[in-house]
Amino acid sequence: MTRYVLRRLGLAVLVLWAAYTVSFLVLYALPGDPVSIMYGGESSDVTPEQLDQLRQQYGLDQPLVVQYLTQLGHALHGDLGTSVVSKQPVTTLLADALPPTLQIAGAALVLAVVAGTTLALVATGTRSRRLSGFLLSLPPLGVAIPSFWLGLTLVQWFSFEIPIFPALGNQGAAAAVLPAITLAVPTSAVIAQMLSRSLLHTLREPYVDTALAKGAGRARVHLRHALRNAALPALTVTGLVVGGLLSGAVVTETVFSRPGIGRLTATSVAAQDIPVVQGVVLVAATVYVLVNLLVDLVYPVLDPRIVTGARSSVSRTTVPATAASTTDDEPGATGSPVDREPVSAGGAR
Repeated sequence: MTRYVLRRLGLAVLVLWAAYTVSFLVLYALPGDPVSIMYGGESSDVTPEQLDQLRQQYGLDQPLVVQYLTQLGHALHGDLGTSVVSKQPVTTLLADALPPTLQIAGAALVLAVVAGTTLALVATGTRSRRLSGFLLSLPPLGVAIPSFWLGLTLVQWFSFEIPIFPALGNQGAAAAVLPAITLAVPTSAVIAQMLSRSLLHTLREPYVDTALAKGAGRARVHLRHALRNAALPALTVTGLVVGGLLSGAVVTETVFSRPGIGRLTATSVAAQDIPVVQGVVLVAATVYVLVNLLVDLVYPVLDPRIVTGARSSVSRTTVPATAASTTDDEPGATGSPVDREPVSAGGAR
């Protein structure tokens, strides 16, 4: 387990370095520079000599390799530079913009997991084919709905026609409800779609029929055994959609006029404020890496067969939890807690 954790930590550090490096190269490959955009132009009174002094002040006159190594060294010490536009430290701007975004993103993630899991369980657990077909058709619809349209519709309904929640700002918890729902709908649709497909596949495994034949109730098999085995693909998707929540915050915060990482990103990209954009990329990559690292650490809890080094032959992307080899006691049945635990002759365990 220790080796597994160390490998994941090493990959996390590698992803952060790659994100910082790629963003640096892409931003500095753009034509012009922040100083020229802010102070240049035909109508500007700033002379070329003053522009050169400003470039020297921000270190933009140095070779690209020198700029990269210098900024990387500062970033390792917690210094992300100074905004060219506002003249404020990037860490200060990020510290002010991050809490409002985390508020709606965290609420949206909780809503998405609860709603997506509930929808998948009901859709795969009901005996009504019509109800199951209707519920299984909702996730593709949720993915297809544009976020900006959904946000504007929610504002029209619940802020103007039925004034329950405020339409703008971030004052109080009520102001975060509509933005959180806007972010949660497409995210929950993705989770529900993946979990329902995985559950439908898992419920066709032989060990499910074996458990039912031994007297275990359908609800018990569905929730305790099938859900656990089907959770790995959905858990992987949940870690991946965190990036979608952060990117969706750009549109959502614009629609609801909320300060946050999204609006800071939009204004910084428009002004080509390279230090701020790099800081946003680094923060987004850090959140993404931490969430996926947590997902990786949960894998062995759900499926102990995921081990490290040469002993591990199970890949989370190629072998689902239901694809275990057959046991000696139950030929043809997959390895599962259902098969490994004793069952009384009278009914459910």
